[in-house]
Amino acid sequence: MLMEVMHPLVPDGPASAPAGVPRDLLIVEDDVIIAIDLEQTVAELGVALARTASNVAQALAMIAERAPDFALLDVALSEENSFAIARLLATLKIPFAFVTGYSGDTSFPTEYSDRPRLSKPFSRDELFATLLNWRSGVAR
Repeated sequence: MLMEVMHPLVPDGPASAPAGVPRDLLIVEDDVIIAIDLEQTVAELGVALARTASNVAQALAMIAERAPDFALLDVALSEENSFAIARLLATLKIPFAFVTGYSGDTSFPTEYSDRPRLSKPFSRDELFATLLNWRSGVAR
C-alpha cells in the first residue's frame, strides 16, 4: 500500500525555503509584538534580512540607507499612516504590500488600489504567498 506524503505549502525553515522570496525585506510595523513575530516568520520562510521600522521617519531613513527588495507596510502607525513610505517606494519602483487591520477602508488612496494587501490577522500561508509573489507589489 502506498502512503501519500503531505508536503506543507509553507517551508519549515531557511534550508527548505524557495528562491523566490525577497532577500531583503523592510517591515514597517508599530506594534512591537507583531513586528517581532513577522521578523521571525519571514526568516523561517527564507528571507535573509528583515529590517523593522516603527514609524515613517525611521522607515524613510532605512530606505535611504539601503533600499529593500520588498516592503510590508502597516497602514496605521500610531498617529500617522504609511502612505508617505508607499510614495517613496513607488517612486523608487520598489515593490511593497500593505498590511492592515481595516478591511474595505474607504480612505485608502486609489493610486494604491492595485497593490497587494494582507488583512490582519493573516495566516502564515497568506504571508508566504505574498512573499512568493513579491514582484507583483510594483505598479504595472
